[in-house]
Amino acid sequence: MTVLKLNDGNRIPALGLGIWQIPADQTGRIVSLAIGMGYGLIDGAAIYGNEEGLGHGLRDAGVARDQLFVTTKIWNDRQGHDETLRAFDESVARLGTDPDLLLIHWPCPAKDLYLDTWRAMIRLREEGRVKSIGVSNFMGHHLERLIGETGVTPVLNQIELHPGFQQTELRALHDRLGIVTQCWTPLGKGQSFEAAPVQAVAARTGKTPAQVILRWHVQLGCSVIPRSTNAGRLAENLAVCDFSLTDEDMAAMATLDAGARVGPDPLHFG
Repeated sequence: MTVLKLNDGNRIPALGLGIWQIPADQTGRIVSLAIGMGYGLIDGAAIYGNEEGLGHGLRDAGVARDQLFVTTKIWNDRQGHDETLRAFDESVARLGTDPDLLLIHWPCPAKDLYLDTWRAMIRLREEGRVKSIGVSNFMGHHLERLIGETGVTPVLNQIELHPGFQQTELRALHDRLGIVTQCWTPLGKGQSFEAAPVQAVAARTGKTPAQVILRWHVQLGCSVIPRSTNAGRLAENLAVCDFSLTDEDMAAMATLDAGARVGPDPLHFG
């Protein structure tokens, strides 16, 4: 699996498991199963309500902790400097380990606390409690303000990105700033599975539409975190390294961009 270098020198797998909406009582089993299959990146968050299960899965997998990359996030109602520090301590207690990456889950511009939250996260990194810090669902002007005010660039921005919503301008900004793009809802709820460019690659390679789209993400240079609780799908999602999209395929995929979100608008959410 491709590994991406972060701007702080750490590295993150290009493909991992997202655990949003995985029931708490199933999370440990799914995480342990995924790690056993070869997943090295697990993306969690406090609001998912399954951090304890994530921690159990990490321990049950029998893989050295330093071989795994774990993400969690500060939720919207925990923003602010001191509140962020408390929220982080609570996440660590539930996980039973320090995360490798801590993200601000949403910018929540109406609250206007993301700068204070970011300063608390800088402190946590400086204290060695978390290796890397980043953001999620930040738009370009949020990023520019964050960097301009603190001088610290996030290592990663986790955003909605799929064939129907390709975020070309924001990805270009990430490239200029040295920020890794990580994609949630990478399959766009299956809305592009029947699209001609996807079907053409699937027919040529014998891969599923989901695998074609995940491979497209990886070839864009992104990190991608599909969710599944099915062992077969977990294995399929991981098996995207033995084929490639051609330049023509990538150009055809670009035509599917309709600017259509399936999730909330960061300007108004939170």
